[in-house]
Amino acid sequence: MEDFRYEKDEDGIVVVTMDMQGQGANTMTPAYKTGMTAIIDRLYAEEGLKGVVIASGKKTFFAGGDLNGLLATEEVDQAYFDDLQKNKGMLRRIEKLPVPVVAAINGAALGGGYEICLACNRRIILDTPGAITGLPEVTLGLLPGAGGVVRTTALLGLEKALPVVMEGKPHAPKKALALGMVDEMVATQEELIPAAKAWIKANPGAHAQPWDQKGFRYPGGDATSPKVRQIASVAPTLLIKKTRGLMPAPERILDVAVNSMRMGFDSALRDESRQFLRLVVSKEAKAAITTFFFGNQAIKGGKFRPKAEKWKAGSSAVLGAGMMGAGIAYAHAARGLPTALKDTDLANAEKGKAYSAKLVEGARAKGRMDDAKAEALLANIRPTDADDYENVDIIVEAVFEDIALKEQVIPATFPKLSPTGIYGSNTSTLPISILAEAAPDPSRFIGIHFFSPVDKMAVVELILGEKTSDETLAKAYDYVQQIGKTPIVVNDSRGFFTSRVFGTFMNEGMALLIDGMAPAMIERAAWKIGMPVGPLQVQDEVSMVLSERVRETHRKLDERLGVTDGFPVKNEASAAIAPKMVALGRGGRHYGGGFYDYGPEGRSLWPGLSQFMTGNGGVTMDEAQDRMLYRQAIETLRCLDEGVLRSEHEANIGSIMAIGFPAWTGGALQFIRGVGVDAFARRAEELADAWGERFRVRPEAYDKLRETTAKAA
Repeated sequence: MEDFRYEKDEDGIVVVTMDMQGQGANTMTPAYKTGMTAIIDRLYAEEGLKGVVIASGKKTFFAGGDLNGLLATEEVDQAYFDDLQKNKGMLRRIEKLPVPVVAAINGAALGGGYEICLACNRRIILDTPGAITGLPEVTLGLLPGAGGVVRTTALLGLEKALPVVMEGKPHAPKKALALGMVDEMVATQEELIPAAKAWIKANPGAHAQPWDQKGFRYPGGDATSPKVRQIASVAPTLLIKKTRGLMPAPERILDVAVNSMRMGFDSALRDESRQFLRLVVSKEAKAAITTFFFGNQAIKGGKFRPKAEKWKAGSSAVLGAGMMGAGIAYAHAARGLPTALKDTDLANAEKGKAYSAKLVEGARAKGRMDDAKAEALLANIRPTDADDYENVDIIVEAVFEDIALKEQVIPATFPKLSPTGIYGSNTSTLPISILAEAAPDPSRFIGIHFFSPVDKMAVVELILGEKTSDETLAKAYDYVQQIGKTPIVVNDSRGFFTSRVFGTFMNEGMALLIDGMAPAMIERAAWKIGMPVGPLQVQDEVSMVLSERVRETHRKLDERLGVTDGFPVKNEASAAIAPKMVALGRGGRHYGGGFYDYGPEGRSLWPGLSQFMTGNGGVTMDEAQDRMLYRQAIETLRCLDEGVLRSEHEANIGSIMAIGFPAWTGGALQFIRGVGVDAFARRAEELADAWGERFRVRPEAYDKLRETTAKAA
């Protein structure tokens, strides 16, 4: 069987079916380039040709470029540029054919796949959820390299094109049709090719692309129109506000899109190629491809899940209707998982369900949910103050972070599980192996750490206790994916992975304050490296009251276990400042104020913070940025070294999606790789010498990174 099938009918219309052998999807491999070149040559030589339909023999239309090849590219030269131009030349030859060409889109057409569609005169799509279209290259630190930016701008105009090329979102068929990304939609697979042929027959002269026709004008206005000039002048400012200048891909995409309107079409394609070359070798692209494609692919594909039969929960109970419990109940209900929301007081349980009702009302107001779906979602949550749930597949305990309380709740509720059900504790720092001692069957007990707010946070940390079985882990993994979240798996430790690292960020902010750096500059340094929120503000959101309660919980745990200090992270700055802030009545935003004052007009830093500044204030902005980034990366490396983390992919995904580590880095461990393992180690030593032992890592901790780097090389 060949990679391309070539079938000409009696009307002179050729259907070219892409079906790359030995691959689950069509991609821009060398075999594709060779085969497509031959197909185009044949089309130009074909006598009596009336039209062409480009279709796919796979479930997807076309998946895009070879990311393994892109990841391996360290240098680019004239030959690389020429090859890129040659690939573009194939698409240019398709749109220069003297007959109409139609893309019959049966499934996902992303990246290079959609760029093929753009080179066709018409795009007809199947109305099925899997038939998504878009240009996601920006999410991988790249720009569309086969004409995607230039053609999308010419097709839609600058205003409509910029969100498509700069956000990289995939669009469902109806949305793509509304945006103008496709021209027609059919209901069934059987209608797709006939619809394409029918259009060709009805439009025999529609073979010239709009941008190749004399007098072509960009939709929405040309480069000199006042509206386009306004968009072009405002867009860079909005972009910097969003990316903080840390992600080069969106900036280059904007540059290509705007400038494509000021030059000839083929010149614009060459400019697009030049900008692509600059990105493909960037550390930001390497980071994004490694983490957001290969890392996500590994996690979603179950690489870190034990091999076991796929499992699906049919019933559940959430214990505790506070902020976390209410959010977990919503996550269940939104994915059709019936949930008993239990609290000691029925009014609290009802209040927990009201949280979901508020989210549903917001979705309805924005047109994202109809009445039927809203009612169905809320019907999946049953508030209760009684033990009136039986034989459930999963119980998630989300009571207050107190070990004594959890050790009462766990044995009392464990019998409510079905014989094959699993029990999860939503704890952020307490050792799962110790909590599991309260469970009648520790093999079915696992940590399930959600993040707040649950409805927005996409990752869930699964923590293995000493006796957690592989079967339980597999079920927990499936459950997390069932409710639309991304699981990362870690081994047991106080604070696990995410809480340990997150705590170091807040602590470093307070350490900078003690060292004499102005509070506003601390927050600014965090903004400049790409953290979502500054360390002082985030500590206010978490609340120092809660931090002190957690600290006291672990002090009691130390007493119980007979250890001096069982928590692995020594956050001295936080321990020095937080108790004093609580004593001053400044426990955080929830308590009326903390590092910030809060009023009707917004927040402002509390002037009283100067009392904590004992240093000489000699910390530079660059030094502060390094301290925040390196401190988190170092703690992540320690987690890998100690065996708390099981893989780099989970470390990187978790650090970005759960902690908010800057996305441009590709994650905490990928940040070390981007700097260079040896260079990072040297800089960490400098920071340790200047600011303390928290920056010092045992030399052997870097070996695992060096070993995998050597293997890749």
